[in-house]
Amino acid sequence: MRVVALLAALVLLAGCASAPPGTLWRFDRLDHIGGVAAHAEGKPQIITTGAGPAVQFDGIADGLFVDAHPLAGATAFTAEAIFRPEGGPFEQRWLHLAEVDPKTGADTGTRFLFEIRVVGARWYLDAFTKGPGYNKTLIVPEKTFPIGPWYRVAMSYDGTMFRSYVDGVLQAEAPLAFQPQGPGHASVGVRINKLNWFKGSVFEARFTPAALPPDAFLTLPDGLK
Repeated sequence: MRVVALLAALVLLAGCASAPPGTLWRFDRLDHIGGVAAHAEGKPQIITTGAGPAVQFDGIADGLFVDAHPLAGATAFTAEAIFRPEGGPFEQRWLHLAEVDPKTGADTGTRFLFEIRVVGARWYLDAFTKGPGYNKTLIVPEKTFPIGPWYRVAMSYDGTMFRSYVDGVLQAEAPLAFQPQGPGHASVGVRINKLNWFKGSVFEARFTPAALPPDAFLTLPDGLK
């Protein structure tokens, strides 16, 4: 049994070592994110944290729009972010990756979304993806967290299961018949059609075309703890 367990661990480590590199977005400016052109609407603010700059959104009219869909073409994925909820309305959609029809330039409805629900001084995670033949929400209202601290959130798909995490702890999982999404664009701080504004701050995000284990997720910098 020990030999089997050792072999399984070696296989997992080998898989992690060969995982494709992720696309890192640092939110330290408003005109480019991760080397991609971006533009702001409203007045999102660059704020100072103990770990460097972040972008803060007012929950009313602040959004950041990026000319890329960093998980386009991925057959497996991990999307992660370090963010801070700061209150605001109940339903907030704060990171949206959207596929675009190459012929018309219109959104197809195929998408990824990080969302939160705010209840009083607490929040819970909503991770969502939709495309041809699939439509899945991972949400557990009983698993809430205090407003105010910085958190790490992630969603992943390993070819079979769609999973969501807060601070590396599994929140929910479900089987998913996922199909890769095409190129498009993204929004941060609001849904891409300018609904459900986010009140809070975003430090960084990473998008990897592989399912990472929780111990390979982004870590919270000391200055945000």
